[in-house]
Amino acid sequence: MMEAIRYDVVVVGGGPGGLAAAQGARLAGAASVLVLERENRLGGILNQCVHDGFGLVRYREALTGPEYAQRAREEARSAGADLMTGAMVTGLTRDRTLTAVTRRGLLTCQAGAVVLATGCRERTRGAIAIPGTRPAGVYTAGTAQNLMNTKNLLVGRRVVVLGSGDIGLIMARRMTLEGAKVLACVELMPFSSGLNRNIVQCLDDYGIPLKLSHTVVNIEGKERVEGITLARVENGR
Repeated sequence: MMEAIRYDVVVVGGGPGGLAAAQGARLAGAASVLVLERENRLGGILNQCVHDGFGLVRYREALTGPEYAQRAREEARSAGADLMTGAMVTGLTRDRTLTAVTRRGLLTCQAGAVVLATGCRERTRGAIAIPGTRPAGVYTAGTAQNLMNTKNLLVGRRVVVLGSGDIGLIMARRMTLEGAKVLACVELMPFSSGLNRNIVQCLDDYGIPLKLSHTVVNIEGKERVEGITLARVENGR
C-alpha cells in the first residue's frame, strides 16, 4: 500500500533539533508540518541521557534528557505539527518528494521544504585508529549509554573510559553506580574537556583515577577484550 500526502514542511528526524524546527516552522506560518522519526519514540539521543542538566537555558530549570524530550514533543504537538514515529525515510528527490517506510506501508510525501535533522554519529573505533583486533566489549560512549539507560544492559564489569569529556565522565559514574569497576578515565590531552563539577562528582567522589596525557595504544583479546595497553604522550601526540 502506498500513501501519498503533501506538507508545506517535512522534518526528517524527531530529536530535539527536529522538534524545535517543526515548532518554529509552524510559528513562522507554515500551514502544515510533518516530522518523520524512524525510532518508536520522539526525542532522539535525549531519551538515553538520564542525567540532569538539560533545560537550564530554555526552561530555567535542570531537567533529565527524557524530561526535556517530553517538553519538546508537547511543544511541537501544541504548535500544530504532525508527528510520525516508526517512519524510516529511504529517499529524497530533487523536487522534494520523500519516500518513507512506515508501520502502515510505503509513504510518499511532497514537501514545500525539507529540513534534515538526523543528528550525528560518534566516530567509530576504526576512525580513532586504535590498533589491535576487534573484540567484543569495545563501545562508543553513546552506544554504552543507550544499552545501559534504555535497554538495561551492563556493558562490562571492569571498564576503562577513553576520553574525559562530560559524557565520558558521566558514563564512568553511571557504570560505577550499576556495579561495574571503572579502572580509570584516560585522557589524551594534559587537561580534561569536561566540566570541573563533573570531574569532582563523577570521578573524585567515586575514587576513579583520571590519567591525563595518556591514551590507549593497543587492545588485547581476540574474541572479547581482555586488556589494554596505555602509554603516556606528550603535547597530545
